[in-house]
Amino acid sequence: MSGRILIVDTVPTHRIVLKVKLLAAHYRVEAVGTIDEARAQLVKAQTDLLIVDLAEPFDDTLGFCRSLRQNADTANLPILATGAPPEQSCRIAALTAGIDDFIDRPLNDAVLTARIRSLLRGRNAASELRLREDTHRALGFAEAAPEFERLMQVAVVSHDLVGGQRIVDALGASRLARAVALDPDTLLSGKTPANQADLFIIDAGGPELARARAARITRLVAELRSRGDSRLAAQLVLVPRGADDLAAAALDTGADAVAAAGAGGEEIVLRAGQLLARKAQNDRLRDTISSGLDAALTDPLTGLFNRRYARPHLARMRARAEQTGVGFSVLMIDIDHFKLVNDRYGHAAGDTVLCEVAQRLRENFRAVDLVARIGGEEFLVALPDAGLEQALRAAERLRRVVGATACGADGDQVPVWVTVSVGVATSTSDEEPDHVIARADAALYDAKLNGRNRVTHAA
Repeated sequence: MSGRILIVDTVPTHRIVLKVKLLAAHYRVEAVGTIDEARAQLVKAQTDLLIVDLAEPFDDTLGFCRSLRQNADTANLPILATGAPPEQSCRIAALTAGIDDFIDRPLNDAVLTARIRSLLRGRNAASELRLREDTHRALGFAEAAPEFERLMQVAVVSHDLVGGQRIVDALGASRLARAVALDPDTLLSGKTPANQADLFIIDAGGPELARARAARITRLVAELRSRGDSRLAAQLVLVPRGADDLAAAALDTGADAVAAAGAGGEEIVLRAGQLLARKAQNDRLRDTISSGLDAALTDPLTGLFNRRYARPHLARMRARAEQTGVGFSVLMIDIDHFKLVNDRYGHAAGDTVLCEVAQRLRENFRAVDLVARIGGEEFLVALPDAGLEQALRAAERLRRVVGATACGADGDQVPVWVTVSVGVATSTSDEEPDHVIARADAALYDAKLNGRNRVTHAA
């Protein structure tokens, strides 16, 4: 399942229709009619996304959202509002109360699911960073020293430089960030460095301009998300009303949020503030994780995490599985006949093999996956929220990648061909990590016993 969604709407027909749409999209869904019922559901089970209707009682709904933002357990819960009122003052009040995004009625299915995917993507990335920070604390490392807050940077990307400058002026007047207007063609050409921007506000322009340049806008979103110097920056795309296909494409390509192109300066400033605050929090978490960890928790040869890091991180992963009800998978990986490599080619060649296998592990797993070297030629990979089928596909892909290219082929040493054996085990939410590792290790033993260069899964 992709996530658990809670719907709060006083109109039964709205609740039923929306629940059916989301169930068809394979989400776990609960729907309630009152705020009191919603509070009970939030206490009862882990919720990944909240959808609230902004029809009456408007003030009660905003009060509910404010209370969620003030509670540590729900402060980071994404909130999507339906039935957003057209009045600018009401939208400003909703954003100020902590609502992340709006979708107007009648609901467009493509835009609805795209907005949900975007919000869940952001939540999952932040949750993984907090999980890694919790592991850091559990190991006894001090919190990173606080630094002076720097002024955030915003790039307003628009073909209409006059309109772009109005947004720049609104951001400057708010003292929220330092902003600059850029032409999208210049940005795509690479002539302007993107690494200084914390947020890109991409203006798709009026309806005619949006239709004519929809492909270029989505290309720009994808390009910025894929580049090393801009992939961590937030993105807000301003889309004309009625351009639903462009809104959905922008969100699915990597935008963090979309807003109406005609939104006033105050709304854009508020939305920019939300995205910049989230970006700053994630940057701080990344800094905390990286500081002090390298020497103590990484393997000096391969740069992967070591056993000392892996064990408490798996414990945190198990705790998360208990909350969500979704387990995780563990891969135990061993380089076949590694002793023969050292004996035949020397230890320098053996070190090259270890480093290159480690690099292939990095390149073939997700950023959220744990990749560690836990022994001489033995590696561990843990995949959160991954079932057996997904883990087996990942293991088989790795097995093929390692065996497809010789290690040391680009250096002065003799190229060395190696293969790997992989044991896979999938946890239940209440299973101790050591037991999952033991089952994966037993599956690895079976793989080696039955000829090596194969993937075997635990019963």
